[in-house]
Amino acid sequence: MFDKLHIFLGATVADAAARPLHWVYDEKKLKSYIKGKKNIAFFRKNRSPFYSIKTGEVSGYNDVGQVMFKTLAKTTNHKEVIKLFKKNIVKNFGPGSSYWKNLSLRKKYKKIKWKTAMKGPWIHQNILETIKNIKLKKTITGGTKVNESDGYCASLPFYFSNTSDQKTKQIIRTVANGKISEQFALAKLKIIDLADKGDKDPINSFLRKNIKNKYFKNVIENIKKVKRIKSKPHNFVVKKFGKACSYPGTFNGAIHAIITSKNFKTAVIKTIKAGGCNCSRANFVGAYFVAYKGIKGIPQDWIKKTNTAKSIMKLIA
Repeated sequence: MFDKLHIFLGATVADAAARPLHWVYDEKKLKSYIKGKKNIAFFRKNRSPFYSIKTGEVSGYNDVGQVMFKTLAKTTNHKEVIKLFKKNIVKNFGPGSSYWKNLSLRKKYKKIKWKTAMKGPWIHQNILETIKNIKLKKTITGGTKVNESDGYCASLPFYFSNTSDQKTKQIIRTVANGKISEQFALAKLKIIDLADKGDKDPINSFLRKNIKNKYFKNVIENIKKVKRIKSKPHNFVVKKFGKACSYPGTFNGAIHAIITSKNFKTAVIKTIKAGGCNCSRANFVGAYFVAYKGIKGIPQDWIKKTNTAKSIMKLIA
């Protein structure tokens, strides 16, 4: 079941590396934080303006994937995966959790002048809706208000133990119930799969394979947009398509990092420097390069700095 777990490790380490500088949208502030610093990955001091957790811990995006990973470690019955996954989502993010304790502040953040990052993790809109829908016993429980990376993060460990599109779509919609969230999540997985299978140019291969596929029409158009400005600086491209968490911007920024980088480390550093929701982009970039180049591409000291890496490493074949 876990023969491809190194790919999820890539996403996890990349997310943890970017996390201390997560959601820094102010370019001047970000530049001042990293100026003169040799190491900007695993930044010692939290600089996220919204929430503060210890360096080495992962963002709420990757944590959704951690919940799926733990779920799969407890059951080999795919029929039971979604049921247990929902239960674990509520346990990890719901009432009694550190995420839930910060919910009152989470609800206020748009209404106040945010001065200090709150202590503890940040619960995402998709997960808030998911917990509500699970309690309402809805068949499809994912959030519908935003198109973000939660569905991709949830499905990443599952996809490489299953590879059924139909079942993967069910996992995605368990936490992100939207057409856009599903399409871009599945596109990421298929690009990563091509990289894992030894394709020399996964992005272009994905384009060729799906050029007439109506399902991926929006994805294809966005990849073409990125390729047209491939030569532009990465920060410029990310700013142009959007630094925020939503698709297609977060997908486009990650694609540019992939097609303009040679390895895991340079791609992740580039992603961090671009600011904004670097964690959502890092989860794709990190997984891609480990699939493409192997686990040896992850710096060993980065793995050691990632708190959740130990439990993943124990099960890597």
